[in-house]
Amino acid sequence: MHEYTPAVEETVRKLAQLCVERLAAEPPLSGTAAWEQLESVAGKTITAAGLGGPEAVRLWAEVLAPACIAVDHPRYLSFIPGAPTKLAAAFDMLVSASSVYGGSWLEGAGAAFAENQALRWIADLAGLPETAGGTFVQGGTLGNLSALVAARESARRHRSGLPRRWAVCVTEETHSSVAYALRVVMDVDVVLVPGDERGRMTGTALRDAVDRLPPERRAGVFAVVATAGSTNLGIVDDIAGIGAVARDNGWWLHVDGAYGGAGLAAPAVRHLYDGIEQADSFIVDPHKWLFGPFDSCALLYRDPSLARTAHTQHAGYLEAVTADGEWNPSDYAVHLTRRARGLPLWFSLAAHGADAYREAVERSLATARAGAELIRRADHLDLLVEPDLTVLTFERIGWRPDDYTRWSSHLLDTQQAFVTPTRHRGRICTRLALVNPSTTLDDLRLVLDLMR
Repeated sequence: MHEYTPAVEETVRKLAQLCVERLAAEPPLSGTAAWEQLESVAGKTITAAGLGGPEAVRLWAEVLAPACIAVDHPRYLSFIPGAPTKLAAAFDMLVSASSVYGGSWLEGAGAAFAENQALRWIADLAGLPETAGGTFVQGGTLGNLSALVAARESARRHRSGLPRRWAVCVTEETHSSVAYALRVVMDVDVVLVPGDERGRMTGTALRDAVDRLPPERRAGVFAVVATAGSTNLGIVDDIAGIGAVARDNGWWLHVDGAYGGAGLAAPAVRHLYDGIEQADSFIVDPHKWLFGPFDSCALLYRDPSLARTAHTQHAGYLEAVTADGEWNPSDYAVHLTRRARGLPLWFSLAAHGADAYREAVERSLATARAGAELIRRADHLDLLVEPDLTVLTFERIGWRPDDYTRWSSHLLDTQQAFVTPTRHRGRICTRLALVNPSTTLDDLRLVLDLMR
């Protein structure tokens, strides 16, 4: 099974050819399928004797792959799309084929060095100090969890007394993964801070919300989560004001930039992130707006030693890799075994240069601004939130929920676009999320005209 036989080589070459063809072609939008439909076509795929490489390749290429929606299609505008560069995707193939282990310096010094170069570029964009550092984790959920675990451990070590219950301040627009991590994983209370008319957390609202808490609950607050580009609305919180309140109270400031943090690369919107240099931790997902493949989240700490104290695992067999002075990516998050998932971003950055990334982010921003103007001028549409970044949230005047559902299904069935409904302040509406530099104003115009 592990030998490189002629039969294995044949299959490997078929797979390599599929990869080359996929990277060379325009992304197919494709679609989805019901379980029963796939079961009837694919049949039983795991058998005692095996299907053989060529048949397994055929099954994937002809049956299963077409039942997957391509997130890098220029009119994939739902959720938060992805748009990996061709070189990032190609290097991801090499990372897998090379069996690179990314958990420790001992086993993957070259990988850790390269990943840290990419992390340094992100830290510089945010204005974090030279001592900042971290690791790449699976996604924003794990990044947020790991940062808040480090925050609580730091509070435990530095406070003279421990509260009855710990608590973290968030808003309704804070990503769902944060509340999930706090309540389900960490058993920590959530303090909900009212957002302003655009859903932003401000320093004033944060201070007022905490001042209204009973003294015992106020004593349990150890961190606040600011959002640098909310997933549903693309709004950036008042990071500077939030940071000032956090400093005054000795709280940890975590900035969730899973989607929007990439905007730091664009001078046109850099002012929106003022105050991010105060962050104790910060995340951004390269598989979103930094043009890397799934799955990758860059997690940075102002003081990595605090994270290392919280996350380093100790066992007899790990003594060889937990030596002082070595940078082990596994020491900075809730993980141990890890893929070197930051390498595709590093390779793409090294090959294309930071200027190309800045230009690509700026291009998405320009398209989003032009798209917002299309919505403002359309007599059948109403722009619900003035965009900070590249998420356009709007409604079709006069539509009911089932109208959005039918329209969304029609777009995908006819292979024109993938757009899904959402809610804003209890109202059914829709949104267009742009991170793909290949998405044009004509793409947006096509989608909007189909709502007439």
